[in-house]
Amino acid sequence: MTTDPTPQTTVRVESHGAWGELVLSRPARRNALIGPMAVELRLGLTELVRSGAKAIVLRGEDDAFCSGLDVDAFAADPPPPWRETWPQDWLALHRDLYACPAVIVGALQRFAINGGASLALACDLLVAGEGAFLMVGEAALGMHAPMNIAWLRLRVGEAVATQLVLGADRATAADLHRFGLAYKVVADTSVTTDAEALAQRLGSFPGRGLAAIKDSLRRPLGDSDVFAAMMQGDPPNVGPTRAPRAS
Repeated sequence: MTTDPTPQTTVRVESHGAWGELVLSRPARRNALIGPMAVELRLGLTELVRSGAKAIVLRGEDDAFCSGLDVDAFAADPPPPWRETWPQDWLALHRDLYACPAVIVGALQRFAINGGASLALACDLLVAGEGAFLMVGEAALGMHAPMNIAWLRLRVGEAVATQLVLGADRATAADLHRFGLAYKVVADTSVTTDAEALAQRLGSFPGRGLAAIKDSLRRPLGDSDVFAAMMQGDPPNVGPTRAPRAS
């Protein structure tokens, strides 16, 4: 295992070979988001994919996922240099998460709020603690929620998205599971270990089937034949094999 504990870093990158971790690392601020985090998350994604990670755990340091944008940092006077490029950096991060060939496994501890909620929704498989919640609360602040809306339009139907975005209220782990947004709900004390175990299992899958499946799931269809569209690209050139026996 390799770790990058650079003193100024806001995101910790850990490589475990076929899987890795991106850790939002501002625990004193409940992992609230500032500009450098978007840049470091993008760099971390690239680093882990290049190192061969097939699955990546996205989580927060200590016992919380992300409390949203750091309001104090964004309101600082004079504004920090990253403030000018934040919109472009934030958009680029979400595009990278969407295009990432590795499976993103989210570890939702305690809460994911506003900007933090969009990172949780970006995860392909979300492991949520039974006491955790997600809140898309921008409407109550008079703000737009473009990244949350984008992910919800990809993940769920309009009725569920409307409830989450316009209601601006907490969605519990049970709600997220019922909506199909959480892969599973586990004890609060085991969120990280369960997410890591899932990523490790996915990382053990042979070949590049996971990446090919993600690519097919996100390939635009338009008016094309769905069956032919799924065969486009570069599917794994392997024959059928036996699945590993469950232990």
